[in-house]
Parts: sequence; structure tokens; C-alpha cells
Amino acid sequence: MAAYLIRRLWQMIPTLLGVVLLVFFLFKYFGSDPAIILGGLNASPEQIESIREQLGLNKPVWEQLWIFIQQIVTFDWGKSWATNESVANLFATRLPATLTVTVPILILEVLLAIPFAMAVATVRGSLTDRTVMVCSTVAVSISLLVYVILAQYFFAFRLGWFPVQGWTGSHWTNLTTYAPLPVLVAVAVAMAPQIRLYRSFFLDEIGHDYVRTARAKGMTEGTVLLKHVLRNAMIPILTNVAVLLPGVLVGSFLLEVFFSIPGLGRELLLAVNRGDYPVLQAFAIYLAALTMTVNLVVDLLYKLVDPRVVLK
Repeated sequence: MAAYLIRRLWQMIPTLLGVVLLVFFLFKYFGSDPAIILGGLNASPEQIESIREQLGLNKPVWEQLWIFIQQIVTFDWGKSWATNESVANLFATRLPATLTVTVPILILEVLLAIPFAMAVATVRGSLTDRTVMVCSTVAVSISLLVYVILAQYFFAFRLGWFPVQGWTGSHWTNLTTYAPLPVLVAVAVAMAPQIRLYRSFFLDEIGHDYVRTARAKGMTEGTVLLKHVLRNAMIPILTNVAVLLPGVLVGSFLLEVFFSIPGLGRELLLAVNRGDYPVLQAFAIYLAALTMTVNLVVDLLYKLVDPRVVLK
């Protein structure tokens, strides 16, 4: 395990370096000129050249790349062009709000979808199974915005169970008062595709010979499902969770805008509209590093779930 972990961490270095090069050259050659963005429409050529010199844009490409790598290593991305706030401080202060929403979403999606999908898989072909599949298909076809509007109207405006929008400085107040509605909306949106997917995983395992053998030995249906089917289905489920994480982040970003949550998502959308390159570059690198880390953790969990898995 230790050798595998060291090897994977070593392999992550060239992958991350490739992402760094891709981000650098995309912003360098396909984005707008940062000096023109900062200078504005009325800036003179002299002012634009002065800004370009301050940012180091008149230096050789290799030197600019080295500065970019130094920023990544030291976590010093400079300041936001729009707000003049330190990018590192911006991420540190906005991350708690994002985590307050994304962590419950991810946990509830998995904990609710797995037992529900297993229950539906055990009654395959029944009226219940067909009804759930039809409802899931319809739910998948509905936009997130529709869920948000309906939830805000009925649960917040009409019933008054939750505030429509808002956020405070208290983490507990946010978690218990302002986060539940966006979390419930996101879970409701995600349940339909997850149930359909996990149901297919369970059906694939239920059809194997080892399940029929376990039943022939006199094992109860609950034991067969929990001890054998669920354990073997956890491999593709864990893989799906790893793939699901970026989607959860993107979905939470939209929720942050709809529910006025001061998280990373809202800052990212503002950075896109403003052409705030330091924020966008930092987010791209952080997201790539997070994705690789999650994939590594999931690979290690494979071994924990099924000791037969060989890590190479």
C-alpha cells in the first residue's frame, strides 16, 4: 500500500505539470490581454504598457511560466484584479460557505441513493420499479432552475419553512437555517440520475452466480444484499462518486448564485464576468489538484471495500 501510494503521488506530478502548462498557455494566448482589461477602454498606450510591465507580461514566456509555477508552489496568486483582495485570502474566506453546502449534498446523495436504488433493484419489473424509473426519467428532464424556483416559492415564500436567501457569519446558523433549502434542492435534483445508475449496478450484481449460490445456501435476502451485492457494487459506486464531485461543485456554484451564498461559486462567476485571471487560474489549478486527490483516495478505498483488489 505504501509503495502504491508513493508511486501514485509521484505520477501526479507530471499530470499536474501538464495542467499547469495547459492553464498557462490558454490564458496566455487565448485570453484577452490582462493589461487592456485592467487599463479599461480609456487607457492610453503608455498606461497599458506600464501595466504590462508591472504584471511582468513583457518578460520572456519561460520567465512568466516560472513565476506562475512559483505562485502555485507558494500559494501566492497575488491579488484579484477586480477587488484587490488577496486571492489566497479570497479562497480561504469563501471556501467554508461552499463546503457548508457541498459536503451535505455529497453525503446525502450517496446515503439516500444507495438504499433507495437497492430497494428498487430487488423488485425489478414490478409496478414500483416502473413507477420509480418513469419518475426518475421525468425528474432528470427538469432544469435545476425549475427546482430552485419551486422550492423557493413553496417552501420559503408560501410555507415559510426556510429563508429564501441569506447567509450569516455563524457557521451553525448557516448550516441549520440557510443551507438546508439549497441542499435539499440539490439532493432532489441528483437523486433521479443516481438512483437509475446505482440500480443498474445492483441489478448487474444480483444477476451473478454467486448471488444464486448464496441464496441456495439458505442465506436471508438481507444478508445476500448487504454482505455480497452491496459490497461488490461499491466499486462502481465509488468510481461514480469520484466522477460526481466536480458536478456537485458546479451545481453548488449555481445554488450559491440563486440563494446568495458567499462561496467560491459566486466568486468564480464574478471572476469570469470581470476577466479576473488570477482567481480563474487559481481555481483551475486547485480543481485539478482536488480531482487527482479524490481519484487517489477512491483507489485506496477500493482496497478497503474489497481486499481482493490489487493496487498496481
